[in-house]
Amino acid sequence: MRALQFLAGSILLAALGGGAWLTLRDSRQAPVSTKAPPSRPRMTAAAAPPPPVAAPSPSPTPAPFVVRRILDLKKPLSHGDYVWDESGAPDGPVVITVDLAAQVVSIFRDGYEIGTAAIIYGADNMPTPLGVFPILQKDADHVSNLYDAPMPYMLRLTNDGVAIHASDVRYGNATHGCVGVPTGFARKLFAATHLGDRVIVTNGKRLSMGQSIVG
Repeated sequence: MRALQFLAGSILLAALGGGAWLTLRDSRQAPVSTKAPPSRPRMTAAAAPPPPVAAPSPSPTPAPFVVRRILDLKKPLSHGDYVWDESGAPDGPVVITVDLAAQVVSIFRDGYEIGTAAIIYGADNMPTPLGVFPILQKDADHVSNLYDAPMPYMLRLTNDGVAIHASDVRYGNATHGCVGVPTGFARKLFAATHLGDRVIVTNGKRLSMGQSIVG
């Protein structure tokens, strides 16, 4: 697992076509593996695309997302690890951030980080796309029509099948472009999110704590 890139008082920013976003901290630095990566990573499923839908009407610019709290992790995250702590977090809008360089996902509620986990993501020939995506569909018992594989607690991000879902998160695994998270984290993430909540996928750049960003 690549070293996670977060500083204790800072987050990562990536320019996303007029928007921008973040990830985590150095305290999440995972031990650098001395193993060579497998020549062909095992793959997990991507979601089948939903039926065509009418183009949505333009929506107003979302409110700025301000990071107000980062969870204080007691140890570095490794493959399969996650932390969930909603204590002290008020009600409010939910934003999920995914950073591919750090291999970490976080969920924020009203700017307070309430959960974080190590991830797996798309293999080189089927990369996970960068950008800002609304959650288009939720299905706790989804099975991929493309690969006939279970995708528990699926949160669809794109019409061509990219999603966040429960996976076997361990060294050497990869996906067909999806973001794979531990099952326990996926279950909590599924319960805490709604259709339309934003998911911001970056590949590692920096931003100061408390800075407002519109994604």
